Amino acid sequence: MTHLQSELKSLKTDIIEMWELVISQLDKSLISLKTFDKDLSREVISNEKRVNSYELKIDRDCENIFALFNPVAVDLRMVLATLKINSNLERIGDIAEGISKLITNEKESFDETLLECTRFQVMFEASIHIVKDVLMAFEKEDTQLARSIFKKDELLDEINAEAHQFITRYIKDHLDKTGQALNVLSVIRKLERVGDQGKNIAEEIIFYLEAKVLKHK
Repeated sequence: MTHLQSELKSLKTDIIEMWELVISQLDKSLISLKTFDKDLSREVISNEKRVNSYELKIDRDCENIFALFNPVAVDLRMVLATLKINSNLERIGDIAEGISKLITNEKESFDETLLECTRFQVMFEASIHIVKDVLMAFEKEDTQLARSIFKKDELLDEINAEAHQFITRYIKDHLDKTGQALNVLSVIRKLERVGDQGKNIAEEIIFYLEAKVLKHK
């Protein structure tokens, strides 16, 4: 194994560890919302520092690889893709932290009727599956799995588009829970962005493995 190959292997290990941490952050955010476990939400908020540390380390490692090894072809694409995936994962980590902050600010557990009518849990679980699937696509170098993300994201877009009318109707019947309903709408908007980040990552995986640029197509 060459020095470059060793550095690329280490880089891939780090980005996968960051990925798994971000997935754990989303999982814990969902559990804390369903169980109204504010301590778990605080754990997510605290762990965001670890996500940020990974981002900074991976950025530095990519810069060092560029400077020391001048990679070309697939190696160059791998480092470029990792840089962008790193940024997308950090944003997903920010979203998990933002959701957790909303939970810690709530005074009472979320109304089950509100969560059901907005298909909230379906959306949350689908967004987590998207992040898990792009990780699997990256690990297995599977562009077919990466392409499946574009279809899966449509469910998140659909729930997001319908959420406003459900929330409006709910608020009319539950004026005392207006703040909570608006927080749920905010979480839904955040989850829709998780899907967007997942699509961005899928595009980077395809670029890395096939040298095809899908952005803006």
